[in-house]
Amino acid sequence: MQTNRIIQVEEKVPPRLLVPLSIQHMFAMFGASVLVPFMFGISPAIVLFMNGIGTLLFIFITKGKAPAYLGSSFAFIAPATIVIQNWGYQYALGGFVVVGLCGCILAAIIYKCGTKWIDVVLPPAAMGPVVALIGLELAGSAASTGKIVGDGVTTSTVITFCVTLAVAVLGSVLFRKFLSVIPILIAIICGYVAGLITEYVSGEHVIWDGIAAAIHQPLFQLPNFQTPKFDLEAILIILPVILVIANEHIGHQLVTSKVIGRDLLKDPGLHRSLFADNFSTMISGFIGSVPTTTYGENIGVMAITKVYSVRVIGGAAVLSIICSFVGPLAALIQTIPGPVIGGISFLLYGMIGTSGLRILVDNHVDYGKNRNMALTSVIFVTGLSGVTLSLGNVSLSGMTLAAIVGMLMSLLFYVFDKLKWSNDQ
Repeated sequence: MQTNRIIQVEEKVPPRLLVPLSIQHMFAMFGASVLVPFMFGISPAIVLFMNGIGTLLFIFITKGKAPAYLGSSFAFIAPATIVIQNWGYQYALGGFVVVGLCGCILAAIIYKCGTKWIDVVLPPAAMGPVVALIGLELAGSAASTGKIVGDGVTTSTVITFCVTLAVAVLGSVLFRKFLSVIPILIAIICGYVAGLITEYVSGEHVIWDGIAAAIHQPLFQLPNFQTPKFDLEAILIILPVILVIANEHIGHQLVTSKVIGRDLLKDPGLHRSLFADNFSTMISGFIGSVPTTTYGENIGVMAITKVYSVRVIGGAAVLSIICSFVGPLAALIQTIPGPVIGGISFLLYGMIGTSGLRILVDNHVDYGKNRNMALTSVIFVTGLSGVTLSLGNVSLSGMTLAAIVGMLMSLLFYVFDKLKWSNDQ
């Protein structure tokens, strides 16, 4: 196999490559994806099951033209937690169903109206920083998960984090042939081994105890399926999240387009990908899982490995479904240490941030124009300042709030142009 050869979206991958590449994608999203069900107090098995089903549905609906892995959405955590505390998890499921349905309706509207409006509300000077913020605002999360900041910092966690990150970075630069396409998987394995060794030396037994517990799990376990219940007040608490996930989805499709060198908003179309994303969320609500969304970690994996094949993504989805039924396997994957997930995320989130800067470079954004300077500056500061806008029980901050501010500014500049008030038209 040639070094750094790009494996395109529709390209078939040999079986000897398909399995390790698929495992790499599944591991990349695993740590973040299973965190949501832990927060909601449900078994991660049902989430692994729906992640796989949702991803396969996404591939089918987008006609195999948009490589994306669907994992657990963090956007629903705050409002869903309120609903769970007051009504119970089944009523949160009802909210997930309604939000997914509204997202499907939004996709139908986009199908009728087209996507040219995106160039108006998100010109390159706004699009670049919005995409960059997807990765940059998660930098703190990667450091916290990796336990290199905060109260949980130990020599063991720092060593494990550094080994994982170092192997991922050096592997992406130095590995050749087959190894050049699985640096993330190799980094996870090396980080896991480092975690085992450092725990043994320090006398800790967290990972070792997890492995022992995983071995004693029943071989076959059925995920815990639940049905939704509907309450208007509970639904209204969760419904505003549609603003967050719509912006998040557009941002992910934009950065994926840049990574693979294709305009996914046109082919297969934003309406298809948005519908697929929200249809998966709706199905999740019906069977007892958590809402799904496209995952930045997997976009980062594609950026590093240059492997964009939907067959690899589909393989990861199938593996996720299998893991949801195999008790020891699902439990064993959950023993991957936080510093390993954090070390990988540290690099992947940075790659997404860099993709946003690439949009500015590729579109030759002229910062001699005051509007471009103002757009990019205000979006970056809004996204990184910690400013929060509360709408009922939903808080808008980070990339989502920055995207809304950028869209409003862009629309205002568009009106100024139409009225011929702009001094740099």
